[in-house]
Amino acid sequence: MDAVPTTPSTRAPRRDATENREAILAAAAAALNEDIDASLETIAARAGLSRRALYGHFANREDLLVDVFTRGAARLAALLEPVAHQDARVEIALYGATLWAEVEHVRVSAALAVRGPYRERVGAALDPARERLNATVERGTAAGTIRTDLDVDTVSRLIENAAISVLDEATRTGLSREAGHRLVMLAGLSAAGLSWRESDALIADTPELAFS
Repeated sequence: MDAVPTTPSTRAPRRDATENREAILAAAAAALNEDIDASLETIAARAGLSRRALYGHFANREDLLVDVFTRGAARLAALLEPVAHQDARVEIALYGATLWAEVEHVRVSAALAVRGPYRERVGAALDPARERLNATVERGTAAGTIRTDLDVDTVSRLIENAAISVLDEATRTGLSREAGHRLVMLAGLSAAGLSWRESDALIADTPELAFS
């Protein structure tokens, strides 16, 4: 009797291999925030693995960093997706506050991801968030609540760069969580064309913007 032919199937990764990869990524995120030059040996040890085991998942340190940063950017974009408010100014402040809440505990590696040599490779993961911000700015300019002296794309970039500047300042000075929460909103609103007094009043009068 002839053997019944079998169809090759794609096997799912072994559970321990998947868990090891996740452990490496988590260890890398934590180690890089403590020391942005953390070695592969340090990261592997923190994950409870050998360097050889780490190389089973990542060809080199650069590939590991790109994966860590890209995953973080994709997570951030997903967190920003549901952010919404009828007032475009408040929505911009909420974008900043949401970003800060997600990355303040990994501010060193987050700043490298968006400023450093990996910016282009990581940037695509943030494109959905940038599109949302563009739409918000466009809505605000149409309503006359956001500056109209610059085009929408330029204002959106200024707001994004303002948030990144807060990360830099937080890394340099060790801003508290509450101080960073306030500063990232003030910086974004300033880039959107509000004066510091207008921004201060908006934050004070909007319960959704309170630090929690």
